[in-house]
This record gives sequence, structure tokens and C-alpha cells, in this order.
Amino acid sequence: MSPAFRTMDVEPRTKGVLLEPFVHQVGGHSCVLRFNETTLCKPLVPREHQFYETLPAEMRKFTPQYKGVVSVRFEEDEDRNLCLIAYPLKGDHATVDIVDNSDCEPKSKLLRWTNKKHHVLETEKSPKDWVRQHRKEEKMKSHKLEEEFEWLKKSEVLYYSVEKKGNISSQLKHYNPWSMKCHQQQLQRMKENAKHRNQYKFILLENLTSRYEVPCVLDLKMGTRQHGDDASEEKAANQIRKCQQSTSAVIGVRVCGMQVYQAGTGQLMFMNKYHGRKLSVQGFKEALFQFFHNGRYLRRELLGPVLKKLTELKAVLERQESYRFYSSSLLVIYDGKEWPEVTLDSDAEDLEDLSEESADESAGAYAYKPTGASSVDVRMIDFAHTTCRLYGEDSVVHEGQDAGYIFGLQSLIDIVTDISEDSGE
Repeated sequence: MSPAFRTMDVEPRTKGVLLEPFVHQVGGHSCVLRFNETTLCKPLVPREHQFYETLPAEMRKFTPQYKGVVSVRFEEDEDRNLCLIAYPLKGDHATVDIVDNSDCEPKSKLLRWTNKKHHVLETEKSPKDWVRQHRKEEKMKSHKLEEEFEWLKKSEVLYYSVEKKGNISSQLKHYNPWSMKCHQQQLQRMKENAKHRNQYKFILLENLTSRYEVPCVLDLKMGTRQHGDDASEEKAANQIRKCQQSTSAVIGVRVCGMQVYQAGTGQLMFMNKYHGRKLSVQGFKEALFQFFHNGRYLRRELLGPVLKKLTELKAVLERQESYRFYSSSLLVIYDGKEWPEVTLDSDAEDLEDLSEESADESAGAYAYKPTGASSVDVRMIDFAHTTCRLYGEDSVVHEGQDAGYIFGLQSLIDIVTDISEDSGE
């Protein structure tokens, strides 16, 4: 176990893990934070926690790995800015044994609030020239960033040019509009409650994007119904209206968010849930095609693996009795950076040549990967409104399969199949 997590009864200034923004969040309204390179954390919702603690074994390959629970609280850094810091639950050591926090950043680089009246969220690794500027210039730049953020929030589809030099994630710190929106809203709520409460439980989950150089992420809201059995009459009516006015009612799935790299222009395209709700069935099909298109050509090699995983997931869910995954999402993730395929029996000289090319290119643009490396991932997420008779505490008990979710999966399978066949596969 890391010394940082031996006990809660330690000096908090040196023993916590600093939480950073997760820049590849493209949907949902809950704030997701980066615990370390391979682990994310999000506010604990009792039902979602119960789901991860008890989910069927055959579903585990289609959900993020659950890594435990931590306690999150506010602390001030040396500049008197509030920081979010994670600790293990008191007396609970096992939940963090599997977590590697060796790459956590110093406190001065943590996501923070400024002390300005109209505050702007700052993030780690601010450009050096910004740090060196005069305080007056900082305020001017912060004001400009705030205005830019307000514009980003109102834009449903955005394009952001990615520099070939440098890390993609660091470039998205200020430019993933949905991630910024979720952080600002969630953290502001927590800040407002800080006087009355300064400790929250967060669950730790696998970071599904960590294996990809340039993650392309599609967040799909699944099923023909989104409201949980515990929803108020007003909320249920609102969710029913959203389904009826979107593709959810027709094909059982709608776009909740998208981030896709277009190599042809060197841009990342972002699409948020508001645009996704407006799409017709034909518009949904075109969005799905766009997700698998890199601006030059269709990534045909991804379609077969996606179909295979969707079909496997459908078979698994058809065997689940009583489960209803209301308001759950499905993530499809692949690497926007294409890697030359190198067979495992390639000559050592060939591998050496490729490695040298990789070293000559920033961010490893021409690095290689072995044939058969994971190319695409399909996972279910967000289980705050999931219900099952095994929980034994819900007023409504459902029987049989989640027909709405399975209907959405079949629609996806049909659409991806059509894209594959139309492209000549």
C-alpha cells in the first residue's frame, strides 16, 4: 500500500491525492475527476455504488472496473485557493490498495477556484507565460477565458484544432466544453455547501480512455425510458418529453455527447447532448457515421469489433432478469491516432526503425503497436437509477429483460451494420 493511504489519522496536507479535471468527459451532468492516469472518481450515488458492488460477473467486461470508495474534501493551497483532495475512508484500507497514486501532481497544480467575484475555473499546467505575467494581465486573460467559456456553453457542435506537438489531454484543459461545464456546475454546488459539509464520498472507477493516445468518445443514452421509478411526477414527465422529442422513442438510443478526432483537418469535433436530442433518425445515423470517420476516410477496421461487442453485450443483457438500466449510457471509445500495424514476427530492424521514427515525432505520431492490440471499447456507465429485484428495497419490481435498452442495442447493431455494408465491407 502507498504510504499516502495507510490511515486517515495523518497530516492531511501531505497525505491526500489531488483531484484533477477529467478532460474526456463528453456527456452526463455529474462531475467526473481524474484520480490518476488509470483511475477516475465521481460523487457516490448509493444505487450506483450498490450496482458496482453486486453486478453479475458476466457484465464486468462491459462496465468500468470498480476500484472502491474515497473521501473527498476541500483544503486550501498556499495561495488560499480551495482544492479537492481524496483520502481513503477512515478505517477502510482495502478500497485503495489497488490504486496507484504515484503520478499525482503538486497541490499548486490542482483544479481550483479563484477568489474573484466572478470566478473562472483554473486547471493544472497553466502556460508558463501566463504564470509570469503581471497580475493585471492575468485578470484580463481570465476575463477573456470566462467570455470564451460562456460562448462554448452555448455552442452545441464545436471544432478545436489540435497541435501536433504536445499532449492532447493537456491541450483540452480549457477547450472540452462539456467537461468545463460539468466541473463549473458541480464544483460550485459543492463550494456553496462547504460551510455546512466538507466531506463527500466518491467512487473510484477505471479510466477507460487511458489506453488511447487521442480518445474518440461517443456517449449514447440508451433505452426508450430515462426516468427512474423514484422520479417525481414532474421529472418523469420531463424525461418522457425528452424521449418523445428525440430518437430515444423511435430507436431506443440518442446521442448524449461526442468527441472525435478528424485527421484530415487536425481538429477535434465536440457534440453535446442538446444537439443529440435534436437529431432525427437519419441525423443519428449520420452522427454515427461521422464518429467513425476521421475526415479522410471511414475507419472500417473499427466496425467489425464494435458489432462483435454490441452483439455480445446484447446477449448478456438478454440473460439479466429484472434489471432496468434507466438513464444509463453506453460509451464507444477508440483511438483517433492510427498506428501502423506491425506483426509480432517482424524483424528487429523493422521495429527499431519504427521506434526511431517515433522518437523523431512529437507525441509519437508514428509509433507502432502490435497487431491485435485493443482497437475499440464498448462499456455501460451511469447506474444511479438502475433497479433490480435483488436490491430488495424498491417499491416497483420489474420482471424479465430491459426491453428498451435491448431495443436500443439492436438499433445500434442495425445501423453499424448498414454503415459497414454501405462502405463495401
